[in-house]
Amino acid sequence: MYDMIIGIVPRNCGEILTHAAVDAGAHGGTISRGKGTAASTFLQILGIADSNKDIVYVLVPSENTKEIMNAMEESSSEKKRPFGILFSTKVSQFVKSGKITGKDENMTETTHQLITIIVNKGYAEDAMAAARNAGATGGTFLSARGTARPGDETFFGVEIVPEKDMLLILAENAKVNQIIDAVKELDCLSKPGSGIVFSNPAENFTLLGKKK
Repeated sequence: MYDMIIGIVPRNCGEILTHAAVDAGAHGGTISRGKGTAASTFLQILGIADSNKDIVYVLVPSENTKEIMNAMEESSSEKKRPFGILFSTKVSQFVKSGKITGKDENMTETTHQLITIIVNKGYAEDAMAAARNAGATGGTFLSARGTARPGDETFFGVEIVPEKDMLLILAENAKVNQIIDAVKELDCLSKPGSGIVFSNPAENFTLLGKKK
C-alpha cells in the first residue's frame, strides 16, 4: 500500500517539504501551484487565506508515511503559524474513487476528508460558493491541462482539454456529504463528462509552523 502525502504551503516554500521528504527516504515529490480561498480563521489555517500556494505531493509506502511526515513537519517547525497544512490519503482509495460522488462506506475513519472537484474552466468560483453555503470554509484552486498525447488528456475519465479548474477542499467529516450534495446540484456539473466530485479520507492531519 502507498500513501499520498499532501502539503499546502505559501508560494515558493514547497521545496522545504520535498527536500525534507527526500532526506527522510522519499524518492521525490511534485509541486503544483494553487490559490487559497479561505474566509474564516479556521480555514485561514486550512486554506490559509486568499493567497498563492504551493501544493506538494509525495508518494510513499504506507509504512514510511509517519516518519516522512514527521520530517516534513519538522522542516517547517520554525515558521510562523499558520504556515500550512499536511495530511495523507490512501492511494488505493484515491485511484479506485473514479466517479465517487458520495460517502464510501469502506473509508478509514478520520476527522477530515479531501474533497476534489473538477469543473470546466471558469466554474470553480461557483463550486466554491456552493461548497461554502454547505459549510466549507475554504479551498485551494488548481488549473489542470492535458498533454498532447492521446489518452493523456483525462483525469479520472474527465477530459482536461480544454482547461479544467480543480478545487481542493479539506472538510470535517460531518460536513463532507452536504458539501458534495450541494456541488452536485450545480448546472456546470449537469452534463456527462462536464466534471466530477469525489472525496478521500485525509489522514495524519497536521498543522505546519512553529508551535506556541
